[in-house]
Parts: sequence; C-alpha cells; structure tokens
Amino acid sequence: MSLFGKWFGTGGGGKSGKGPTPQEAVQKLRETEEMLAKKQEFLEKKIEQEIMTAKKHGMKNQRAALQALKRKKRYSKQLEQIDGTLSTIEFQREALENANTNTEVLKNMGFAAKAMKAAHKELNVDSVDDLMSDIMEQQELAQEITDVISNPISFGDQVDEDELMAELEELEQEELDRNLLDVEGTPDVTLPSVPATSLPSRPARKKEEEDDLDMADLQAWATN
Repeated sequence: MSLFGKWFGTGGGGKSGKGPTPQEAVQKLRETEEMLAKKQEFLEKKIEQEIMTAKKHGMKNQRAALQALKRKKRYSKQLEQIDGTLSTIEFQREALENANTNTEVLKNMGFAAKAMKAAHKELNVDSVDDLMSDIMEQQELAQEITDVISNPISFGDQVDEDELMAELEELEQEELDRNLLDVEGTPDVTLPSVPATSLPSRPARKKEEEDDLDMADLQAWATN
C-alpha cells in the first residue's frame, strides 16, 4: 500500500468498502501539512549545523568539511522536495474544501427546490389567474356597494329652492317691519331739569386770591 493510501485509507477498500468523506480527507491533509512543516524545520536546522561544521573545519580538515557540505546538499534537496509536496497537498486540500462547499451548497439548493415544489404542488397558472380574477371581481363589487351606500336618499321630499328663497325674504321683511313698529311706538322719556342755581367756580375764587396777593406786594414795595 502506498503512503497516500495509508493516509487516506485507500488501496484495500477497508471493511466498509467506502472511501473517506471530504471532511475526513481534508483533516488528513492538514495533519500531513503539519508533519511536513515540522520536517522542514528539522531539515533547516540540520542545514545550518552542516554549514557551521564546514566552516569550522575549512581547509584544515577538507575531508570533514566536504562531508558536511554533502550532507547539507542532501538536506537541501529533501527540503525542496517537501516544498513541492506541500504545494501539491495545499492545492489538493483547497480543491477538496471547495468541492465540499459546492456539495453543501447543491444539497441545500436541492432541499429548497423540493420545498418549493411541494409548495407549488396544489397551484398552477390557471388556478392563480382564476383566484386573482375572483379577488378583482369582489373588490369591484365592494366598491359599488360603498358608492351606493354613500349616496344620499331623497325619499321624495325635493323642494324648489326658488320657493324657499322667496319665503326667506318674506320672513326677513316681516322682521324688519316689526322692528320699525317697535321704534315708532316707544313712549317719550322725560329727563330731569337742570338746576337753576350755579355752583361756585373754584377757579375764579383762586384768581381773586392771587390778585389780592399781588396788590399787597405792590403796596409793600411802594411804602418802602
């Protein structure tokens, strides 16, 4: 069985004979990405160590330095392979996630389509048209009833307006005549007579007092 077969449970078919679900496959791919990421960190550290070893020996111990560089080269090649593998796994995981999303979307759309089909099961275009026609007919009938009810009923008591205006003018003329008779028949009212004696004029008395004061001042000035 291949390595991918071990990861995804394929190859032998399993006891159930069913392949993994998209969710299970995505989870396996994530675990694989984590494992490879740890492998990358390990290789990067090993590469740094081999570089330091090569620098340490240098030309003094060429054999040890060259062996360190050979190991560093192998680690670098493995690191490149892991980078490519991670890119492939990432692409596959994204494709599975998109497929899983599309599957859920299509499943929900199918569920909605079934619900819509059940809702429209008892309906068709002809029945809807008939229903709308009945509604419009009933609305028109209701409007006609409202119009009839809102119109006033005369009950045969229509009266000529010209006759009413003539009667109103006669009533107003009678009211004017009655008011005129009331004014002419009002008895005379005698007013009380004005008293013959005149009241003393206070302003005139005050004037006399002022003249007396002026004469007294004049006499006092002449004697001095």
